[in-house]
Amino acid sequence: METILANRSVGLSELKANPAAVMRAAETEPVAILNRNKPAGYVIGTAAWEAIAERLDNLALAELAAARLADGQAPVKVTLDEL
Repeated sequence: METILANRSVGLSELKANPAAVMRAAETEPVAILNRNKPAGYVIGTAAWEAIAERLDNLALAELAAARLADGQAPVKVTLDEL
């Protein structure tokens, strides 16, 4: 059995029948879309997606900063005015 990572779920046929209702429900919490009682996907609201995208961007920047700090070169100190 597969884990469903949402408190709310709807069947694929319900999504097809009333996608607007599923989208409205997804604004407050993720909605799992089930196909034959197995998760086929998830619908999330725009605020949740924007938060996820920002977090991923921040993680990518943190990895880049860590790689640059670990490259063996001495850091260069600058002020905000110099930038």
